[in-house]
Amino acid sequence: MNKKLIRFDWAMKKLLRHKANFGILEGFLSELLRFDVSIESILESEGNKQDEYDKYNRVDILVKSDKNELMLVEVQNDSEVDYFHRMLYGVSKLVTEYIKEGEPYGTIKKIYSINIVYFGLGQGKDYVYEYKGEFVGIHENDILLPTTMQVQNYDVAKVSDIFPKYYILKVNNFDDVAKNTLDEWVYFLKNSEVKESFKAKGLDKAKEKLQYEVLTQEEKKMYDRFQENRRIENSIIYTAKQEEQRRIARSLFETPLSNQDIAKHTGLTLEQIEQLRNEP
Repeated sequence: MNKKLIRFDWAMKKLLRHKANFGILEGFLSELLRFDVSIESILESEGNKQDEYDKYNRVDILVKSDKNELMLVEVQNDSEVDYFHRMLYGVSKLVTEYIKEGEPYGTIKKIYSINIVYFGLGQGKDYVYEYKGEFVGIHENDILLPTTMQVQNYDVAKVSDIFPKYYILKVNNFDDVAKNTLDEWVYFLKNSEVKESFKAKGLDKAKEKLQYEVLTQEEKKMYDRFQENRRIENSIIYTAKQEEQRRIARSLFETPLSNQDIAKHTGLTLEQIEQLRNEP
């Protein structure tokens, strides 16, 4: 029987920052980016500072690879309407944080922004999205290419290679059927479980080191508090959503809409609609 593992975002906060556990994150990044990633160090940035809300809502980790690239991995649990702007801000801030005053702009490091979200972000049915923006001419429809000197100096084939690449893993859209090794990682991110048949890089280490049973007593207490905070937050969000649905339903009682129509507009069941109508 497959053992339930601790959540990946909590592991990012407490366990994956230790060098002994780098292999887990290296495996995930290698599967997602489709090239082998070796972590040189875990960095700290202004973006890593968290307030009380962040303790259970979001967590991020900033990785520096052996190729001097920066990889910002962020897990976001609750919906934020401006999350796309947050992604852009996070990368932009890294650009300014990790270039020293007086250095030429060409020393800016390549940045990867990996965003794991547990809420509906934008519109789309897939569960892994990759930004593939290109600079395209509006009249000739041509692709802007780098000069020979730029190719030589910066080792890029396209202008877009200079710019950040974004990934969004909409784990709640995943159907739990792992068709490849990246799907195996998405399955783990969604379910905190690694099946015996999984072969993706890093998951063997995750299965070994992220078991609840191997945590220290203090780590277990912290993880239990983290889970309890999530349950409380989910309960608050659910209650607020229910109250809003009820408010909208009551406002529609003054219209000719049937209970069935109101149910479609609000997401409430027919039974709930009828109970609301009968309330004094």
